[in-house]
Amino acid sequence: MVRKIDPELAVFGVEPLAETLSRSVSTRRFTLLVVGLFALVALALAAIGIHGVLSYGVARRTREIGLRMALGADAAGVVRLVVVEGLALALAGLALGLAGAVALTRVLSGLLFGVSPTDPLTYAAIALFLLLVAAGACCIPAWRAARIDPVAALRSE
Repeated sequence: MVRKIDPELAVFGVEPLAETLSRSVSTRRFTLLVVGLFALVALALAAIGIHGVLSYGVARRTREIGLRMALGADAAGVVRLVVVEGLALALAGLALGLAGAVALTRVLSGLLFGVSPTDPLTYAAIALFLLLVAAGACCIPAWRAARIDPVAALRSE
């Protein structure tokens, strides 16, 4: 179109608007991708850590859990015992994490679009999601604890 109007006009760097916009946000997009990947790795490590701590706790308390079951505790009660223990740890970590997140709002505010750094709905949604992940990580050790044979647990050293 420019050549039709003025063939002697020097035109360079012509590109579609979508490409210009994509290039202008590429650094920010990469930064958010890296932060998102680190967040996923941290979430996986947290779930593995909760699972490991609870599995170790269940293994150390095998005799106690066996005694509880021998005295009449049902499997649901044992599951509840282990899950509550795990969720207590998760709530403590969540409280520390929320305090850290609020403290870092100024640092992260430049990376957020369409949401304020102190949006209570976002904090609540993430906290709920993290509690669900923690509850999922608690389930396997809890189910293992509920399947402990009381007689074998009491005879073990």
